[in-house]
Order: sequence, then C-alpha cells, then structure tokens
Amino acid sequence: MQSRRRLAGLLVLGIVVAAGHATPTSGQAGSGAAARPAQASERARPADLHPETGNRFPPIRRDALNEAEKKLYDTRGVTDGFGPAALRLYSPPVAESMTAVNDYLRRKSGLEPRLVELAILVTAREMDAEYVWTSHEPAARKAGLEQAIIDTVKFRRAASALGEKERVIVQLGRDAIGKRKVDSETFARAVKLFGHQGVVNIASLIGDYAATAILLNVADQHVRDVSLLPVP
Repeated sequence: MQSRRRLAGLLVLGIVVAAGHATPTSGQAGSGAAARPAQASERARPADLHPETGNRFPPIRRDALNEAEKKLYDTRGVTDGFGPAALRLYSPPVAESMTAVNDYLRRKSGLEPRLVELAILVTAREMDAEYVWTSHEPAARKAGLEQAIIDTVKFRRAASALGEKERVIVQLGRDAIGKRKVDSETFARAVKLFGHQGVVNIASLIGDYAATAILLNVADQHVRDVSLLPVP
C-alpha cells in the first residue's frame, strides 16, 4: 500500500509538471533502434554527458548493487546506462514502484497494445520527448498502430479522420498536457468508449510517461544515434 501511495504521488507529479511546462500544440501531439531512416538529432552534446549513458548520470555497475537492486537491474533488462530504467535504479524504491505501475498500465489494464503505444506517443509528442518517441515509434508499428496515425501525432495533424478510440486518446493527451484542461465533451466520449476505470488508466499512462519525460529532461538524455521525432 505504501508503494502504491508513493507511486500515485509520482504520477500526479508527472501530470502536474508536464502541464506546466509543455509546449502548446498547433493544428490540432527501454531504448529502441530506428526502424527506418530518420533525421539525425542536431542537439549538441554538452560536456557533462557520460559517453556510456548519453546523459548526466554515470552508469550503475551491477556488481556494486545489493541483491534486491540486482534483481531490479535484471528485471528491467538494463544493459547499459541509457534510458529511464537505468536512471531509476539510482532510487530503488522509485524503480520498484514505477516498474509495477508501468507493467500494469501497459500490459494488464485491458487497453489494446496499439492504443497503449498511441497514448505513449501522444505524451512523447506533447512533451517533445525525443528518447521516448524514438523508443516507441517502432514499438507502436510492431503493435499494429498504423503509420498514418503515428504521423498524425508526430506532425500534430488534425485527428478528425482517426477512429473514435484513437481520436479520443489523441485528444486526451493533447488537451491534458498541451491545453492543461480536458473539456466535458472529450471526457464524456472517453468514458463512453473506455469506462471510468479505463479513463483513469489512460490518464495514468499519460502521467507515467510525462514523469518519464521529465526525468529524461533532468538527465539531458540523448538518443543513441538518430531521433525519430522532429523538435524545435
């Protein structure tokens, strides 16, 4: 119960901070290798980045961890210091709690995998989170999310041509982060399609990845090679 309370606080923090710092949308938006050619990230790599991690944190060595922490390290599939899973190992209680909620929201909440990935991509786009987007665009395609939908989110196009469920998820993410307010009509459509628990799950998934984006911003996490997300 204590872990769940701590986790709830982290999710709320993610949503609140994301709402305060996201760039408004226009036109109504682990690690993965690029699945197709993309523009190279033009962000300069500051001197305080560690080459082994691509961020400001030095890599955590498995042999320096205690047994409980080694289990987290192995469970999360950490092979180097890139990405949020490795960063959270600096705070094992955070790693444990966030891993549990992420696993539930992505795999056990009943939301279709392609819609899970859509919610993650909308969050990444609204937060301009290059690392999250570059990891999850290939995962979204693998889950069956059509490239036309991915591009609608990536290039902040109008979502009116999307299916009803897809349109509602895109609108929830754009409104909750970009506008910092979800209107009554969008909420009502979301409840009709997903139920009250489903809406909470989708909002929590968005909050989970908003919190991830914030952690990556603090660490100044760079992608390994190329970014799949165009950012200002």
